[in-house]
Amino acid sequence: MPASLSKRVQKVKPSPTLAVTARAAKLKAEGKDIIGLGAGEPDFDTPTHIADAGVEAIRKGVTRYTAVDGTVELKDAIVAKFKRDNDLTYDRSQIIVSSGAKQTCFNVCAALLDPGDECVIPAPYWVSYPDMALLADGVPVFVNAGPEQGYKITPRQLAAAMTPRTKLLFINSPSNPTGAAYTRAELQALGKVLDDHPRVVIASDEMYEHIYWAPEPFTSFAQANPQLYDRTVTINGVSKAYAMTGWRIGYCGAPRDLVTAMSTIQGQSTSNASSISQRAATVALNGDQSCVAQMNKAFKERHDFVVAGLNALPGVSCLPGAGTFYAFANVEGAMRKLGLKDDNAFAEFLLVEAGVAVVPGSGFGAPNHMRISFACSLQTLAEALKRLQRVLGAGVAKSA
Repeated sequence: MPASLSKRVQKVKPSPTLAVTARAAKLKAEGKDIIGLGAGEPDFDTPTHIADAGVEAIRKGVTRYTAVDGTVELKDAIVAKFKRDNDLTYDRSQIIVSSGAKQTCFNVCAALLDPGDECVIPAPYWVSYPDMALLADGVPVFVNAGPEQGYKITPRQLAAAMTPRTKLLFINSPSNPTGAAYTRAELQALGKVLDDHPRVVIASDEMYEHIYWAPEPFTSFAQANPQLYDRTVTINGVSKAYAMTGWRIGYCGAPRDLVTAMSTIQGQSTSNASSISQRAATVALNGDQSCVAQMNKAFKERHDFVVAGLNALPGVSCLPGAGTFYAFANVEGAMRKLGLKDDNAFAEFLLVEAGVAVVPGSGFGAPNHMRISFACSLQTLAEALKRLQRVLGAGVAKSA
């Protein structure tokens, strides 16, 4: 007799970004010429001095369990990073290290949400926020921000979304998938709304902090709103800025009691993050940061190239981003011209007819869009845009 799956797991769906990556990999294995622009992963190797620290950790036997919430040396490096980059003061008891920032976000939901508690999520959103809230028996509440407002919610929208059941708010700046980033003034305006809702905790996902090129310096949510410091979880990691996705190190600074609760949850699930990865992450945060600037320069160059190329495609429009390595394009006109019913059909059309894998915007709460990752070479991006021009310029979908 087959096992009866929990109602909890039946609420959630697989990650669409991982699904697109797997589909592209399958077609490649079948011999198809596929350009994958789905994965959110830098194409750079982990900088040598960081990788060497990992190798040295293995050779020196740094291969045993650590404290559930992270090593002292890494927590000290995180404390120093928050002070150096964000002017935020934490101590070790306010820091937890997890196996990626995804686990950090999950731990926040599990530690805070009871059945029926509402989690406000601006849309477009990172694909995992809603499902993490659902797994914690929370209720995702979406606040939609389209291209006409730069994909950023307004204080009025946030105020309208607040109810007596609201417990958690996710803010992601710079944003995956749009690349949009809130200015200090915009964060402060949102903060004023939250001043009137003392029950709400703010989870500020700042993973793309250092992949950023807006004229105004990056501002952390708690930095812009010091009055909300005691209610803010500042989430970050080493995956994107240091090209360390596979090392799986995320972290946060947060109120002491919340960190204790998250540590308890983590202790009964994964326990500590990899000891080897923690040693490498310590070197990444404490060491020479020039590698970060070099990669950021390359991402900015690719961003400019891709956004210009997308805006040259018939039926496609794309706002420039302030950071990340994603372009988020409105493809409604192209879909209409091709006679395709939705963005999932559009993504399938591009995959089959152009050999280009993108992620449908509906997976991010923004139908009629597509997300393109430009974490690959300019040569690859040029070929992808050439293919898109060929199939979109033709204007007729074979499957229509």
